[in-house]
Amino acid sequence: MIEVKNLSVRYGEEKFVALTGVNLTVPTGTVCVLIGPSGCGKSSLLRAVAGLQSAAGGEVLVDGLPLKPTEKKIGFMPQNYGLLPWRTVRDNALLGCRIKGTIDSGTEARLARLLAVLGLKGMEDRYPGELSGGQQQRVSLARIFLMEPDILLMDEPFSALDTITREDMQEVFLSLWRKQAVTTLLVTHYVEEALYLGNKIVLMASHPGRVTDVMENPLFGATDLRSDPAYFALAGELRRKIKETRGA
Repeated sequence: MIEVKNLSVRYGEEKFVALTGVNLTVPTGTVCVLIGPSGCGKSSLLRAVAGLQSAAGGEVLVDGLPLKPTEKKIGFMPQNYGLLPWRTVRDNALLGCRIKGTIDSGTEARLARLLAVLGLKGMEDRYPGELSGGQQQRVSLARIFLMEPDILLMDEPFSALDTITREDMQEVFLSLWRKQAVTTLLVTHYVEEALYLGNKIVLMASHPGRVTDVMENPLFGATDLRSDPAYFALAGELRRKIKETRGA
């Protein structure tokens, strides 16, 4: 479980306030989606939970203890997928395990199965520049799920993809997530994506960045969700709330 308590983040010599007084609980084994206008501190919150950004106040707890990134397996997926252009698909996928020192006798077999599930079988020796955006995305997913992380953090992971590819990748992500049920914090700008992927949806406002509302998503996991009238109704409600945050 991730607990964010009264967290504040500031940047620069003038101490620009990116986040203030953020309180948030992400229960074990859930996907929590952060959504809100640009500049509301979504990425700053993600980086603070990853241990990549120091807090000016407050704290981040994992399972009741202060966050120690060196003691946890944290899968972090940035907007640009974080692939090393000089490494092959296989080496990029293994990178997280190499850094954490968790490669063992079963790693290669697990990698082979994961690449097959992701449609990357036969591409092991290709480089990122030889792949499409969707394929690069799949390599990044392979890397983080191969780690079997304690926490998964994703910063607008599908935003650079076209609509159809993005929807396909959402399905791929959910199929992998269901097998591990890793506690996930995901940033998005897309209302439909928030509803499709999140058990819990957190609305944020800017100037300074803060949490304004937390919604439980009653539609998470429903079949044929994109054709469900309730999905469109809830999307409309979420859009209205986001618009309200602009004036908050």
